Amino acid sequence: MKSITQENVISTYRFYAPIYDRLFGAILEPGRRALSGAVCSLRPGSILEMGVGTGLTLGRYPSTANVTGIDISPEMLELARHRVAQMPDRHIRLRAMDAEVLDFPDGSFDCVTLPYVLSVTPNPDRLIAEARRVCRKGGTIVILNHFSGSRFWWLLERLVRPMADRVGFRSDFSYDEQILARGWQVASVQPVNFLGLSKLVTIRNV
Repeated sequence: MKSITQENVISTYRFYAPIYDRLFGAILEPGRRALSGAVCSLRPGSILEMGVGTGLTLGRYPSTANVTGIDISPEMLELARHRVAQMPDRHIRLRAMDAEVLDFPDGSFDCVTLPYVLSVTPNPDRLIAEARRVCRKGGTIVILNHFSGSRFWWLLERLVRPMADRVGFRSDFSYDEQILARGWQVASVQPVNFLGLSKLVTIRNV
């Protein structure tokens, strides 16, 4: 995979922040709706969203849940704070944090969500390890991400591949390597977004 550094992520999303909702809001919205629907069906008491971005998913989680959102981009997180301020009746807290080094005890959350963040992080293995650590045993991890290999998207993936450090995500991101090879329990896989651009993967943390 093309390498991405933490500095790449911070600088890229500093650029994206003012235009993120317009650029990626509508086109990736079906995936967000599917993710929040999956989480709502679980009725978790506590949720961690890793890579909360501008907070587009926060208002769709169960209103009774305690929700924590983290992000490494100060600019994206500031926009999320403005969004949360419009939901004073919700139990939502936001923190600036590196998802690869979480400042939470083991088993802190019933559900951990990763919306469009797995192929963005510099070290996916470390992020996954942290997600599994802070998700309670028997809890659920929900991953929403693009995975390479689709016959509809192969040309775009090929064009974007050498620019991962500039566009802020990897297009050559293998489902077999990043999901199937991890030895965890995959409960369901659902194609989402236009022409199956992304997959929604629900995992039992056992």
